[in-house]
Amino acid sequence: MSERFKIVIADDHPLFRSALRQALDNAYPDTTWLEAESADSLQAQLDNDSMLDLIILDLNMPGSHGYSTLIHLRSHYPAIPVVVISAHEDTKTIAKAMHYGSCGFIPKSTSMEDLATALDAILQGETWLPAGLDLSKEDISEEGDFANRLAELTPQQYKVLQMFGEGLLNKQIAYDLDVSEATIKAHATAIFRKLNVRNRTQAVIALSQLEVNNPSL
Repeated sequence: MSERFKIVIADDHPLFRSALRQALDNAYPDTTWLEAESADSLQAQLDNDSMLDLIILDLNMPGSHGYSTLIHLRSHYPAIPVVVISAHEDTKTIAKAMHYGSCGFIPKSTSMEDLATALDAILQGETWLPAGLDLSKEDISEEGDFANRLAELTPQQYKVLQMFGEGLLNKQIAYDLDVSEATIKAHATAIFRKLNVRNRTQAVIALSQLEVNNPSL
């Protein structure tokens, strides 16, 4: 009898999510597949049910500033393994993903056979990376400070920071989150203190450091 898993595919391309589910249904016939097309919908899934076995995470979903969602997940949901799946396949991207807590890295060019092998390993508590990968030359020793600060934000503060990144005003954020503008100002003060910045402009600039570089053409 196959094991029962509950896995979230967090990717903004519906065709990719569908293809992934279809390809893996045979390998995992008793799995409950959940989907998220943005950082917001992923958070909604977690708010509804955080008893998940795995999150398959694309780095470039709407509302997800590169590695920021990965950092947030590892900080607030440490019991849920996260594996990054991405079209960005350079060693720097992979090294950073592993540095920020991913339990593996699956390039989107990976064959479905290797993908199933990767998920098998990860669901058994192992780490999986593409064969022959050498990350030893990637120096990411200076990547930790801001990530540690970002990890200190509460889920609501993280959401407000994301909305700062989208250019929304305090009044708009308060309306969208159904809270008072004073609450948003209080969140902003806490965000600036935790991130060691003076204002929202500096906060957004700091957040942009976590964006994934465009792959070489």
